[in-house]
Amino acid sequence: MNDYNTLLFDETKKNGMELSDKQIAQFNLYYELLTAKNKVMNLTAITEYNDVVKKHFIDSMMISRVLDMKKISSLCDVGTGAGFPGIPLKIVYPHLHLTLVDSVGKRVNFLSEVVEKLGLEDVEAIHSRTEDLAHNSKYREKYDLVTARAVASMNVLSEYCIPYAKIGGYFAAYKSGNIEEEIENAKNAVKTLGGKIEKTDVFELYDMGRSIVLIKKVNSTPKIYPRKAGTPSKNPL
Repeated sequence: MNDYNTLLFDETKKNGMELSDKQIAQFNLYYELLTAKNKVMNLTAITEYNDVVKKHFIDSMMISRVLDMKKISSLCDVGTGAGFPGIPLKIVYPHLHLTLVDSVGKRVNFLSEVVEKLGLEDVEAIHSRTEDLAHNSKYREKYDLVTARAVASMNVLSEYCIPYAKIGGYFAAYKSGNIEEEIENAKNAVKTLGGKIEKTDVFELYDMGRSIVLIKKVNSTPKIYPRKAGTPSKNPL
């Protein structure tokens, strides 16, 4: 087992998961595609193999701390960027029906290439603003789980993401460090959008302070949300 494989295997096992040879190969190819494309377009500031494994791949998997992913069948990753956490979760849990949403066409083209070369099935990469796509009946309130690892406040992320979750489903926000004040400020938005904060998991991952905020969808989101593009960030709920 080479250094790449050993690191991935050891780190996932340490965090309660065990990868097959196929999954390890998929992660390594993902890394190679990511770093190659990163030379011509900005996908990530993190490019060293060890750092990508720990700060992107393993971090993406940490949703398993708050949800049994084997019971989740559909996942929408909003503002997915270079594919985190959606693609790592699809590799680890291949049963997932995955939708990747991003507003930058070049990133979506990269994600489509990754999906094809990794041999991932039942994955859709969509070029759209999340505020627009969330009003499409094909995607609105259709998912067991919605994720976001994007940099935005909880009240803004909630308006972007909660509309995609079905009633009884979840929105999980990946955040950094202590976010008590941010969560307090988002309570009105979460309730307005049909959600309820169920759990906040604060933990240390390597040298990073991390949090996952788990919101359960308990009521249907009013049709006016999300508001038109740009409004949620300029005038948060």
